Amino acid sequence: MSTRQPFAHPYTVPVSTRRVGKGYLAALFAGQFGIFLAILSPVVVSLQLKATEMNPDDPASVIGSVLPFGALGAMIANPLFGALSDRTRTRWGRRRPWLVGGIVALTLGLAWVAAADTVLTLTFAWLFCQLASNAAFAALVASLADNVPEEQRGRASSVLALAQNVSILAGTYLAVFLVANLPVLFVLPGVVGVVLVVIYVLVTPDVLPTNKVKPFSVSQIAGTFWTNPLKHPDFGLAWWSRFLVTFASFMFTTYRLLYMQDQIGLSAADAVGAVAFGVLLYTIALFVSLTFSGWLSDKLRRRKAFVAGSTLLFAVGLIVLAHAETVGTFYVAEVVLGFAYGIYAAVDTALTIDVLPDPERPGKDLGVINIANSLPQSLAPAFGLFLLGVGAGGDNYTALLWGAGIISLVGAAVVLPIKKVR
Repeated sequence: MSTRQPFAHPYTVPVSTRRVGKGYLAALFAGQFGIFLAILSPVVVSLQLKATEMNPDDPASVIGSVLPFGALGAMIANPLFGALSDRTRTRWGRRRPWLVGGIVALTLGLAWVAAADTVLTLTFAWLFCQLASNAAFAALVASLADNVPEEQRGRASSVLALAQNVSILAGTYLAVFLVANLPVLFVLPGVVGVVLVVIYVLVTPDVLPTNKVKPFSVSQIAGTFWTNPLKHPDFGLAWWSRFLVTFASFMFTTYRLLYMQDQIGLSAADAVGAVAFGVLLYTIALFVSLTFSGWLSDKLRRRKAFVAGSTLLFAVGLIVLAHAETVGTFYVAEVVLGFAYGIYAAVDTALTIDVLPDPERPGKDLGVINIANSLPQSLAPAFGLFLLGVGAGGDNYTALLWGAGIISLVGAAVVLPIKKVR
């Protein structure tokens, strides 16, 4: 692993050398939880409920139409807003304006989603939500890169992963209690997100760098969305691994509620409850693996074995789901998937930051990495819909989940040639 020279001041340089404490990690958890509670609650349950309300005969077509456009907006917004936050110079810092502005705009967008009465309006509203959430998220991850030294990135990455998945659990159980009140189900997570992001902003240092900002040219705008994988092969491999694993995950999670109804044979109300309990088991398993994997990765100074091995295990969980016929088997698969993803998420962000080509612009390059988070959200629902249509009946979840498992296996293999980290 490469070594970095110490800098004079930890908050005016690209990479911090000052260890962060429990207060920062708690605030990081709050900020991540707030953003993802707001943006993932609709993806997990509430958008599927709204799609069923809008088109009871074919809700999957609504989901397959709306989510890809939102993910396309996220793909553009994350690197763009990350680069803009790198260049921002205000009395409040460079990350804070994007964090607060993004989460407030997201809450307004969620109210728009709740009020949408046509698929077209819903599509534009969801696109706006993705733009706003990625403005906040890009600034949050760049802030982590600003403030967390290399030897603590596994722990910080674990905090991000735990917060994200606890937010999914919270959003799922909100749906159980608010299933009959969709407007509140959409807007309440946004309000909670505003409060928690403000807590992160108040706790976290955001001192401006001393280097001068060059004028923003057309070529720089174009470069915001691109990091040359031939010049930076480790970064390119990390990007592809993230893309493939995220693609495999969203192939299933997009249709999880419908899977419970079509494959397992539950009613809509029972499916919501079963998904909620499955997500609870997933989160418990994830928490167990998070408690040791990030710390152990830092201790052993190893990243690749954790990322590749967990991705392989994730593929096993998807294949178990492909042949599930009972709710019990679904729960077993959720435990396997949660344990695997906990290891992956705890270490992959640390690996990604370790291979950044230019630590002076973490927002820009992390934004490019986050295209690998966003682009699959655009492509996976459409590809999943295609696999569901293989054969007769239009609900071929076996093909869907085997396809996701194979893609995940390729994602594991892509990590192995990375050279900069072990």
